[in-house]
Amino acid sequence: MIAALRRPASRDTRPVAIARWLLVAAAMVFAMVVVGGITRLTESGLSITQWKPIAGAIPPLTHAQWMEAFQDYQHIPEYQQINRGMSLSDFQFIFFWEWLHRLIGRLIGVVFALPLIWFAWKRAIPVGYGPRLVALLALGGLQGAIGWWMVKSGLSMRTDVSHYRLAVHLLTALFIMGGLIWTALDLFALARDRGARPARMTAFALAALLVLLVQLMFGAFTAGLDAGYVSNTWPLMNDHLVPDGIAWAGSMWATLSSDPYLVHFIHRWWAWVAAAMLILLARRAKRVGARGPSIAINAAVGGQIILGIATVLSGIALPLAALHQAVGALVVASATWGAHAVGTHRSR
Repeated sequence: MIAALRRPASRDTRPVAIARWLLVAAAMVFAMVVVGGITRLTESGLSITQWKPIAGAIPPLTHAQWMEAFQDYQHIPEYQQINRGMSLSDFQFIFFWEWLHRLIGRLIGVVFALPLIWFAWKRAIPVGYGPRLVALLALGGLQGAIGWWMVKSGLSMRTDVSHYRLAVHLLTALFIMGGLIWTALDLFALARDRGARPARMTAFALAALLVLLVQLMFGAFTAGLDAGYVSNTWPLMNDHLVPDGIAWAGSMWATLSSDPYLVHFIHRWWAWVAAAMLILLARRAKRVGARGPSIAINAAVGGQIILGIATVLSGIALPLAALHQAVGALVVASATWGAHAVGTHRSR
């Protein structure tokens, strides 16, 4: 494939076809993020204790195979300390979500790699885009390794996965989705104008995305630490603005990133900083004539704030929490769209 990518592109490049393919891949990454959220919320992530990239695509089919998988699960701390005595049917439920999450990851790899090889062989990739597409493919492979690295953290000493590794896993997925969307938008622009240059990331758009990154990171910490459960009231946390219960011990970073009360507090209030930055990004997109991403950002941000509050008040009801993660991914997609629109104007 590398040799094919090095061949000069033909005059019959296919930017629109490639862009549509990338958006399909981005939609699959979105689905994987949503299923990953459900996997976390149902405490299903440690149900598969081995990493078999190919053979693992087929779930247990016989009773004997199910019992073997169940026995493997019974050897880890999560079962021994939390789920001891669970039934086979309960195990099959959590196994399903982790298996589905991994299956979507495998499908994304196939859906991305095979068309990339075909487009490269046909010399249909526009000049300058081959390395970017290979980098996205490599990130996808890295994401699979990160996922297993995350799962391994919960198989020996812990009863759950490291919330730091969970954050890396989630943020990498969202970065890949954003990269797919950005590249697709560049290719659509190229299809409209053969002289179009790739959009540039502006300083303000980068600042807005970094503020969003912090919010997403603390969202992942909140999920990994089950910090959402420390308070089901809003706007105060258990009748306090700054909640009681924060253990100011250890390093500042350890407290900021590992204390459930403080993590929840930061995620709850940094959201308004992120919302303000994204609304300003939407206004900039609108000023350059990009009304679509402006509407998308405002709608996604508004919906996410409402869902966040509703999720807290519900005591972290699974449907609301899963929808909260899904809309969070849509916030990333819309912010990417808006940043690209502003960057396209700057490139011109």
